[in-house]
Amino acid sequence: MIDFHTHSMLSDGALIPSELVRRARVVGYTAMAITDHVDDSNIEAVLKQIARVARRFNSGSGFRLLPGVELTHIPPAHIPALVKKARALGALIVVGHGETLAEPVEPGTNMAYIKAGVDVLAHPGLLTEDECRAAVKKSVHIEITCRAGHSISNGHVAALAKKTGARMLINTDAHAPGDLVSDERAGKVALGAGLGLNDFRRIQDNARELVKKKLG
Repeated sequence: MIDFHTHSMLSDGALIPSELVRRARVVGYTAMAITDHVDDSNIEAVLKQIARVARRFNSGSGFRLLPGVELTHIPPAHIPALVKKARALGALIVVGHGETLAEPVEPGTNMAYIKAGVDVLAHPGLLTEDECRAAVKKSVHIEITCRAGHSISNGHVAALAKKTGARMLINTDAHAPGDLVSDERAGKVALGAGLGLNDFRRIQDNARELVKKKLG
């Protein structure tokens, strides 16, 4: 399993980063990103701490940890500057908190994240075809989420992504140990979203390619 959307106690997760990584490895993860919720108030401090943990875990072979952030409830007009700031501060994975049906995200957020070139548009809710086609052009990955609440639009998101050729990822949006999933469970989430086994294999390929692109 490769997961690009997880949270530690640096934002609203239950675990310190090291324990989150340990529990993920026991579940069978080979790579992951810690992407705590940030805005202008905490982005520097959070990235500094995640990067420190990543350097330790990446000093050996095998498992890889990518420092990242999830830009959350950012006014659309401010998104481009914060994406640039996250990159400059060393975020290898920038996740945009999309227009989930579970929260009152400001309209226009999905497209703003896509145009700014985030790596992952998380739980994008009632994603539009125009947004999906823009994601293809900007090489933005569309998330199929394992998280309850956010996942109620997975079928809609998966169908549009497949229609337009947008790259998909399956992420957990983990906040607690029980949110981490195995490859088997991720496959079931894909099937539940209306995707097939070949689609799931492509999603796994997308994840491996993104890790390679970011870490070489």
